[in-house]
Amino acid sequence: MTTIAVAKGDGIGPEIMQAVLNIFNAARVPLQYEFVDMGKWVFDKGYSNGMTPDAQKTIEELGILFKGPMETPKGKGVKSINVTARKTWNTYANKRVFQTLHGVDTVFSKAGIAIDITVVRENIEDTYGGIEHMLTHDVALSRRFITKPGSMQVIKYAFEMARKKGTTRITCGHKANIMKLTDGLFLETFYEVAKEYPDLKADDIIVDDLCMKLVTRPDSFDVVVLTNLQGDIVSDLCAGLVGGLGFAPSANIGDHIAIFEAVHGTAPDIAGRNIANPTALLLSGFAMLRHLGFMESSAIIENALLYTLEQGVRTGDFGDRSKPALNTTEFSDAIISNFGKQPVNHPRPLLTDKEITPTVFKLEENPMMENRENTEETIVGVDMFIESNEQPTEVAEKCLKHTLNLFKLVTISNRGTQIWPKGSMFTNLVNTYACRFESIGDASVTQTDIIELYKRLSADFKICSTELLNMWDGKKAYSLAQGQ
Repeated sequence: MTTIAVAKGDGIGPEIMQAVLNIFNAARVPLQYEFVDMGKWVFDKGYSNGMTPDAQKTIEELGILFKGPMETPKGKGVKSINVTARKTWNTYANKRVFQTLHGVDTVFSKAGIAIDITVVRENIEDTYGGIEHMLTHDVALSRRFITKPGSMQVIKYAFEMARKKGTTRITCGHKANIMKLTDGLFLETFYEVAKEYPDLKADDIIVDDLCMKLVTRPDSFDVVVLTNLQGDIVSDLCAGLVGGLGFAPSANIGDHIAIFEAVHGTAPDIAGRNIANPTALLLSGFAMLRHLGFMESSAIIENALLYTLEQGVRTGDFGDRSKPALNTTEFSDAIISNFGKQPVNHPRPLLTDKEITPTVFKLEENPMMENRENTEETIVGVDMFIESNEQPTEVAEKCLKHTLNLFKLVTISNRGTQIWPKGSMFTNLVNTYACRFESIGDASVTQTDIIELYKRLSADFKICSTELLNMWDGKKAYSLAQGQ
């Protein structure tokens, strides 16, 4: 008997969770449930991360969390509990499987186009760090972190998963044509990992082209791996291809803890009415059962669900409107009544259970991920982000007074576009400039030199932010301004 942590969720969460647990219990899945306190009502009690300390301790001891949809209070400056949970426990790979379900009509199912796409989304980094600052009243800055170790984790998972799935192709979606360092690092890591999997065809596609092709020929893709924000958008797009978020499972996989959840909303307008569709949470439950090795139990219940859908049984949010809709309890009871029946389309094989007890980890310190490479590192300058409503030539004149005979003012940009020493009068400006100072002759400078430059510039400007210009093995580790 395996014990898992269960968080019922907000809104319709408790209803759909109860329906799924009823199905598991009817199938005699050998699970025990430890219910934990998470969600909006926990925020309201003053817990800023949306969970009680006891809940966090229980989840970390058990290693598995099965959760319903949760709401983050608006306008209180708190972070999403869903994102917080994924990041706190480093569930770095978000796996979402999108398959045609017979009985759930879409434009593609009506056209006879079968969809079977697995999106693997990096789950920790990118803009989801939520690291933001107002540099001025007019300018907000968000920092986007893409790391080599973090990219390596999720990409290796994607390749391993693709191999186990029996696919032949894995695709990296990216925007490396624009974000050459961040997305470029992710793409570079993808092809580095690909060398270890010669049996898989590895290719890449720019994310906007990917979106266009997904809505025109979704059957041409199999496994797609992306960074966090792009993966979030693409996975919801794929949900739309198969009927919506009500048919979109989600698994968040880490080295120590895994989270299985419904990613649709809490639907407060229908909460308590027992009419919500539990399918997405049930599909996420199948992923959890397979993760725990309950292969036979998962197949029996999934076949019953597929058979039920094929019969036209539905809740009010989908299906043939000429047929009566069932409520949540009736829908789950219909699935239970169909245990042992086989769907016509794509029945799941009854594999032998291989129960896997989650390993309980007792960590004494935070794991440090570091990609150790022997490189020659030098600092060759700094970008100073300054506040000013003056014209570029006026800003440049003031900056040139403070170069200390160590630096040269190379460029000034505004919102990423160069406006000094050359530019266009048609470029609209905001009151934050990025002034790039490089060392004379590409010689190295010290942080002390940069602090002295900072002090001198601060006599004329408010300095909002700084970034070092690094060189690694003679290669620039920073981007150029648009037009530079």
